[in-house]
Order: sequence, then C-alpha cells, then structure tokens
Amino acid sequence: MDSSLSHQGSLPFLPSRRNSVRRCGGNCVLLPSRRKVRYDSMVVVAAAAGAGASVDAPFAPLSAQGRFLSCVLLKKRQLFHFAVADLLKQLADDKESALSRMFLSSGSVEASLHRRIAQLKESNCQTAVEDIMYMLILYKFSEIRVPLVPKLPTCIYNKRLEIWPSKDWELESIHSYDVLELIKEHSNAVISLRANSTLTDNLATAEIDTHQLSKVYTASILYGYFLKSASLRYQLECSLSENHGSLTKQLRHYISGFDPKILQRCAKPRSREAKNLIEKQSLALFGPEENKESIVTSFSSLKRLLLEAVAFGTFLWDTEEYVDGAFKLKENENAEEEENSSV
Repeated sequence: MDSSLSHQGSLPFLPSRRNSVRRCGGNCVLLPSRRKVRYDSMVVVAAAAGAGASVDAPFAPLSAQGRFLSCVLLKKRQLFHFAVADLLKQLADDKESALSRMFLSSGSVEASLHRRIAQLKESNCQTAVEDIMYMLILYKFSEIRVPLVPKLPTCIYNKRLEIWPSKDWELESIHSYDVLELIKEHSNAVISLRANSTLTDNLATAEIDTHQLSKVYTASILYGYFLKSASLRYQLECSLSENHGSLTKQLRHYISGFDPKILQRCAKPRSREAKNLIEKQSLALFGPEENKESIVTSFSSLKRLLLEAVAFGTFLWDTEEYVDGAFKLKENENAEEEENSSV
C-alpha cells in the first residue's frame, strides 16, 4: 500500500528551507532568485488590481488580509507563502498586544475600553484568519489546476445544473489508493440515492433541490476531513507497530475498529475557524436554506461537486494544522453532530 496519504505527499504551505529568506526593516523578503521585493509594492499591486481581479471562488474574502492574498495569488504567486506567514505573525502579535493591554489595565478607569478593544481585535483577527485559511485552500486547488465551482446560479440554466469540465482525475489524484476507494464508495452511495445509475453512467440524471444538494456537499467536506485525519492516524500506528510492514489490513477495516470517541474526534473540525469555513463555503455556493430550488443534474456534475467537497475537506485539514501552528485557533466545542452523522 502507498504509505503516503496523497500522491503529492504532505501538503507544503511554506517554501523550502533551501530558499533564503531575509527581512529588511520588516518589509522585504529575499527570494531564491535573490531579488528583493517590498511588501508595499505588493500592496500597490493589490490596490491597482481592483475588485474585478479577485480569485474565482464562490466566497469572497471579507477582510483586507484576505483580499490582499487574493491579489497576491493572482499577481505575485511566488510570494504567496511569504505573505501568508507574515500576515499570520502580524495577526498573532496584534492579538497578543491587545490582550496584554487589557490585562495591564485591569482595575483602572480604562479597563472597559481596553477590554472592548481586545474583543474587537479578536473578532477581526478571526475573520482575517478564516480568510487566510480559505486562500490557502484555494492555493492547493490551483496547484492541481482545479477552479472551485462558482456560485451555483451561474451553473444552472432552465433548472438544469451542468458543471464542466469535470476535473475528476485531478481531484482524485491527491488521494492514496485506499482513500480513493472509500471516496468512490461514498460517491456511489450518494448517486444511488438520487438516480438509478452506475459510476460509469455519466448521462444519468437526478432531480434534487439545492438545499438537499447543499447538505450532501457539506457532508462530503466533512468526509474528506475525516478521511485525512483517519489516514494519518493509520499511518502513524503502522509506523509505530513493532512488526512494521506486517500491518496489512485495509484502511476501511482500520476505520471500522474506531470506538465512538475516536470516530467523533476524527469526524468533526478541531477548530471553530474550520467549522465556520465549511459553513461559509456552502452558503456562498448554494445560498441561504430558504432559497430552495428543484433542479435536474447529471451524474457527472454531481460527482464533480462531491469530489470537490472531499478535496476541500482534505485541504482544510492541512490548512488548519499549519495555521494553528502560527496563530492559535479556537477549539471547536459545539460542532454540529447532525452533519457528522449524515456522512
């Protein structure tokens, strides 16, 4: 069995250590080409790009940091990871500074003011961090040359949903063989509930309302997140086994042995920010729950949505792990169990 979780291995977010990085007054970076690039010039690029130069995705960043990274990704892609690292550090420092002032002012006449400032800073930082996480996910999709499906109304004509090109191969290429087999079973189970079709019947169609499709999409994100978490646990246990290499049972059998607590731990987002991103992506793609519309879609389009959602969950796990190391994310204590049970 392929010991790596994906054919790409771990999903790197920072440049290699072989790349020389130097800060000059906090504003410069030295790239591998040894060319100095000032961040203020990047801000000019972002400002000049205007609102029309955003990355094509259903969710538009709400923060200045998110919009900035969107332009960097389009115009200065080679600086993207440097910009992410610096933004996360700046946000962490700003949040820590506001909290420090709040604690130092405790008992003074300015205590309530600094407490309010710290609360506003925390809220702004959370919005910015969620935008940064979303942009990191978009970067991973761009690496496999797969654009996210735009807002669904742009893909619906005469109440028929068609998404093209399918990008099935690219979306499947990030997974190991064992994980891909489970994803295919998941897709087949969803399709069988919607149409009398097989995995090779791309012309088969199904009627479904957009609200139900939104629930399927969200459940598939959670499934991708769960598979990434479970796969890493599986690989870790294999590497720690005294008889390394003799543990040959398939991933599906390993997962079937999870007790309820481990299953719940792997299946729900660890951070509140990750949970919020799942909700934002689904809301941006499908619209509010009350906007229900019955549509007809082909198996090919439905499969495209499912594969994208699973990949989104996979990338979300990696993004959450990386960002939490630079900016402490909030623990997700109130995840919706109903979504997990529908996976």
